[in-house]
Amino acid sequence: MNERAAEVPIIWEFIKKYKGKSVLEVGNVLSHYFSVKHDILDYYEKAPRVINQDVVDFSPNKKYDLIVSISTLEHIGFNEKPKEPKKILQAIKNLKSLLSKKGKIAVTLPLGFNPEMDKFLREGKMEFSKIYCLKRISKENEWVETNWEEIKNSKYNFPFHGANGLIVGVAEK
Repeated sequence: MNERAAEVPIIWEFIKKYKGKSVLEVGNVLSHYFSVKHDILDYYEKAPRVINQDVVDFSPNKKYDLIVSISTLEHIGFNEKPKEPKKILQAIKNLKSLLSKKGKIAVTLPLGFNPEMDKFLREGKMEFSKIYCLKRISKENEWVETNWEEIKNSKYNFPFHGANGLIVGVAEK
């Protein structure tokens, strides 16, 4: 009954389109729902096949055709002590450097959780080539596609539990 109901199917569709390609997931989310074979980068979660490195320092010996992340990037720099608000921008820059020639990034970001990230989005500093917007419209966890103006000031945990505004950011090399 949270934003995962919208996020997981969207990102899973990207994953299915890149079957057999080089894929990186930032944040270990999809393996809790599906059997996955792609690389997973998660600084904190200890699990088999999970690479425990900071995303801004991650420098593998390969490039990725697709990089995905589900409600993870908003924690970068925000849940750290001391806080490093601009670290999320460094993370996205590093992820772009890990893309193959025609690589793509697709991430979901809940609005209202990290005020600095929201500000970067409003200022266009996140450098996505496309942004899709979703708005939660009921306590039953129904979501509709909308526009940026409708969700840019979304609150987390209001009026419903969890995210009430969500973006899917897409970037290409």
